Amino acid sequence: MNSRRDFLKNLALASAGIALAPSLESFASAKKDWFDISLAEWSLHKTLFKGDLNNLDFPVVAAKKYGIYGVEYVNQFFKDKANDNNYLTELNMRAKDNGVRNVLIMVDGEGNLGDEDETKRKQAVQNHYKWISAANFLGCHAIRVNAAGKGTPEEVSKRVVESLTALSDIGKKAGISIIVENHGGISSHGDWLAKTLKAVGSKYCGSLPDLGNFYEYDRYQGVADLMPYAHGVSAKTHDFDANGNETQIDYERMLKIVKKAKFKGYIGIEYEGSKLSEEEGIFATKKLLERLRPLI
Repeated sequence: MNSRRDFLKNLALASAGIALAPSLESFASAKKDWFDISLAEWSLHKTLFKGDLNNLDFPVVAAKKYGIYGVEYVNQFFKDKANDNNYLTELNMRAKDNGVRNVLIMVDGEGNLGDEDETKRKQAVQNHYKWISAANFLGCHAIRVNAAGKGTPEEVSKRVVESLTALSDIGKKAGISIIVENHGGISSHGDWLAKTLKAVGSKYCGSLPDLGNFYEYDRYQGVADLMPYAHGVSAKTHDFDANGNETQIDYERMLKIVKKAKFKGYIGIEYEGSKLSEEEGIFATKKLLERLRPLI
């Protein structure tokens, strides 16, 4: 079990990895766009699960194949490597050698931060410590977590606030933000998640609005609710029409909401469609973002 004390003791050692991470300055362009494009590893989950791609090669493929120089890792593709400094050093070097910025780690499968059982909830918090450390080592700015639990919205919010507060205190010491995605259940209600994040009240705790993960809640209102807390944006896509527009989401309208919030940072491509291949979907999403970016 990784205790808070053990984590803080080891953080200084993990921080040595930052020196290997690519510097922000190396990615500055002569004319800065109002957002940068990153690639969420989940866009390639079918290829990864088949074994045709591994996590170490993800930043290489992002740069060489897709011309994308920011990457968002998914922890399940290197689940047992969070504490493996040799592995993380190699991952850092591959990113650096290809001019790629390690942006964040999406963390799943580490327990519910809103669990009814206090012991399980505290264990879930501790389970995230190693990913804060790994993100620090890789030079990321954040880890993405989930706000899940059973009970009334008020009950779940109270527990999640407690967990996020604890994680944000650790994140502050590591220079890593704890950001929550609208990822199903009550978390996909923008008003609930925004109220929960406001209750945490830490600049090291924020949101990762996913443009597509709204089911019983208006997606445009949901993004507007979450943008005041946004440390990134997830550009979910499924299908495209003949003009290259996403068929389920009005991207021009969404990007106007994002820009109105004075957002500056990474918008991560997360293609989840089935009509196009993963490769085609990534390129189609990138083309859409690049087309709209100067127009908004």
